[in-house]
Amino acid sequence: MTDVIVVIGPGQIGQAIARRVGVGKHVLLADVRQENADAAAEVLENAGYEASVATVDVSSREAVHALVEAAAGLGDVTGLIHAAGVSPTQAAPATILRVDLYGRALVLEEFGNVVARGGAGVVISSQSGHRLPPLALEQNEALATTPAEELLGLPFLRPDQVADSLHAYQLAKRGNSLRVMAEAVRWGERGARVNTISPGIVMTPLAKDELGGPRGAGYQRMIEGSASGRAGTPDEVGTVGALLMGPDGGFITGSDFLMDGGVTAAYWYGDLAEVRAQQ
Repeated sequence: MTDVIVVIGPGQIGQAIARRVGVGKHVLLADVRQENADAAAEVLENAGYEASVATVDVSSREAVHALVEAAAGLGDVTGLIHAAGVSPTQAAPATILRVDLYGRALVLEEFGNVVARGGAGVVISSQSGHRLPPLALEQNEALATTPAEELLGLPFLRPDQVADSLHAYQLAKRGNSLRVMAEAVRWGERGARVNTISPGIVMTPLAKDELGGPRGAGYQRMIEGSASGRAGTPDEVGTVGALLMGPDGGFITGSDFLMDGGVTAAYWYGDLAEVRAQQ
């Protein structure tokens, strides 16, 4: 059987990981827009990879289930890279929660039903989840374990409680890492692993939208006030993704890897306190 790597959201970060873990495997690239999947497939095929494409709306259980069936029809699903999502500048709070929180819970659940023994998944989250103040233990458990179809009905996620896009994004990203921790238990029963990467400002089209948006000055200040003094690159995220999905990461599951050049450290304990106050 052919090993299959599924990439949901095959943008710069998704492709960077796929290039490191997809050699000799079939890479299935899925995006809500057919043209995005086609463009990524052309790049990978020109570099010698075997690739195919699919469309998927991650906020639709029917669509996600269809993608799972398509992937399983190609071979053993040994890898999942989930890098799709929307940002605070791109969407309203309800859309962010539906795509970035509920949609990821759906994907983890559905692919957790078919992932092969020895397989691994990586969910791309965000440093924003680390900038949200601590939640109550009950809220953490709810984000981690509430059945996907009931998730958006949680009292603290209702529209009257989440009116700001950034707040919705931070909740979604905190929820991603908690959900992955809980799903790692279930995936482990199949002999598979799953982890989260929480990148900081990585130069992708989405990051450029944020830097050019209403919060752009704050993001630029974060870059300048961080220990690294620069934005990250998709290839740097790809290196961590390859570790987590490969044999060297065999002892790592249910974990969240913050890689932001020191932005979060400075946000809480350094010179970015004024950014925190503005948010």
